[in-house]
Amino acid sequence: MRNLILVALALVLPITGAAQDAVSTAFDIGSAYRMVPNVTYLTADGYESKLDVIAPRDTSSPRPTLLYIHGGGWVGGSKDAMTMHFLPYLAMGFAVVNVEYRLARVALAPAAVEDGRCALRWVINNAATYGLDASRIVVSGHSAGGHLSLTTGMLPAAAGLDRRCPASDPNGIGRAAAHEPEMPVAAVVNWFGITDVADLVEGPNTKSYAVAWMGGLANWHEVAERVSPLQYVRKELPPILTLHGDADKIVPYQHAVRLHKELDKKGTVNQLHTIAGGGHGGFSDEENRLALAAIQTFLKDNNIL
Repeated sequence: MRNLILVALALVLPITGAAQDAVSTAFDIGSAYRMVPNVTYLTADGYESKLDVIAPRDTSSPRPTLLYIHGGGWVGGSKDAMTMHFLPYLAMGFAVVNVEYRLARVALAPAAVEDGRCALRWVINNAATYGLDASRIVVSGHSAGGHLSLTTGMLPAAAGLDRRCPASDPNGIGRAAAHEPEMPVAAVVNWFGITDVADLVEGPNTKSYAVAWMGGLANWHEVAERVSPLQYVRKELPPILTLHGDADKIVPYQHAVRLHKELDKKGTVNQLHTIAGGGHGGFSDEENRLALAAIQTFLKDNNIL
């Protein structure tokens, strides 16, 4: 793990003639954390959804925790390729829970949304064991992972997408989801996530990945609305930061603008960080550093750091 952190730090930390500082930071992080890989948090549709925990070795002082969900249009991607995205959070002192979920080839929508919610419940239920601060959970992801970070942080239990999650109380097996506690998170950091799924399934913005996620569902429009963050905008939400390039051809920038406007209307704390001329990721080093600075300021302003 130390070698992986060292390589990644060389790419993401602003090093100005201080390479030794990066080496020291990498070894400090490697010494402070332990990796617990491939923990099954949900079994559904014959598939074991798993997560990795990068947990503090010292559990006496719980850490703010990043729940990271990978992208890939709900049809591809893997948690195992995401280290570079969450490394800055380790440098900020976070623990990390890195999540995989049921892709479309295993189960169509809304399975991925269910998995995000169940991963969150797992984190809350197991926080004490791993030294995680359940009151400071930040959910984040890129693209489809951005969408899933929004649904994970925005959905109420009443939406009915938590029903397959294991009960909070191990003796409460079979208890209805309506009787499970709500799962508030401290913040959502949404990197160019989809906010209106139906917009990408049919019409001028149709994308093949969204069509594949819905498959042949006869009630696809109902399902698409049920898993769209725009349907859950209300005042009682965690702070939301959206980062999006205004030249994105994969997820239209308008998805970010619409979410921002609707959140503003409800008085929900939120920010939109626009990467001028930016596409679907692939930002320059300077654009990434400015985005990370915006994230750090956002987390400080909302008392998470």
